[in-house]
Amino acid sequence: MASDADRRRYLLWRSLGTVLEQLPVGFAVKVAEAVGWTIGARRGPARSIAEANLRQLVEHGSDEPIDQAVLDRWVRRYVASYARYWAEGATLPGLTPGGLHQAIELVEGREELDRAMALGRGAIVALPHVGSWEWGGGFLARIGHPMLAVAEELEPPELFEWFIAKREAIGLQITPLDRNAGKVLLSTLSDGGLVGLLCDRDITGDGIEVELLGRRAKVPAGPATLALRTGAPLLPGVVYSGPGGDHCAHILPPLDTERRGRLREDVTRVTQALSDEMSGLIRRRPEQWHVFSDPFVDGTGQ
Repeated sequence: MASDADRRRYLLWRSLGTVLEQLPVGFAVKVAEAVGWTIGARRGPARSIAEANLRQLVEHGSDEPIDQAVLDRWVRRYVASYARYWAEGATLPGLTPGGLHQAIELVEGREELDRAMALGRGAIVALPHVGSWEWGGGFLARIGHPMLAVAEELEPPELFEWFIAKREAIGLQITPLDRNAGKVLLSTLSDGGLVGLLCDRDITGDGIEVELLGRRAKVPAGPATLALRTGAPLLPGVVYSGPGGDHCAHILPPLDTERRGRLREDVTRVTQALSDEMSGLIRRRPEQWHVFSDPFVDGTGQ
């Protein structure tokens, strides 16, 4: 049974979502970004980790540390971008299919995706926590490739059910991250379907260690394992917010997932190749990498 606090949280999120869904996307985003910019100036544990992650990104390739005032502005942009993500996610179900289609462009990868799906083994699009991947899922459904994604369960259950219903309204299928998730993913691929997996954050704690953004980090092994076991093509992808109020999606060519040896060794090799691609995609828009946790093995949030 949900606690009183969980119930209040559910009612709060549902009320906010209902209000935002009725607002023009541009207006909701401007309000959210302004709030995020203000919150980004406040000190706290989450901000410290965001600052450390951003430092790792923006200092890459430089021999000099970033000026603290410049880093502070990056952090505020980071939090404002995250606020935009939530505002857009809330308003997305209120968009018409045509409105969604006009607000996002698949800049590269349409042919790669079509070829992968034509093989009949299904396909896996692996994504970082960058921009707004839900917009990409809605767009893919619009062009005939509905995507199944895995989502971490929320408390109370009513909140998670509401979240799923809103995503299904835009054509994005959701399955909870539980013991049955693997079976659902395998069934989807077996039927020739499309699976989308976020792959730059180890949520379950059973990820494998690779290099990400120049540091040792633990990331999920699921995308590589699924591709190696099923033969489904594994394509890195990303959906950036912007320019302006629009979105830009990129799907890269499939990775080499041919079996070469023991499964564990192949999983590590493919996961490292995927992490290399993720590093490049994240560095293109560092302020849109929405990870308020420490992904690195040696720790950045200290």
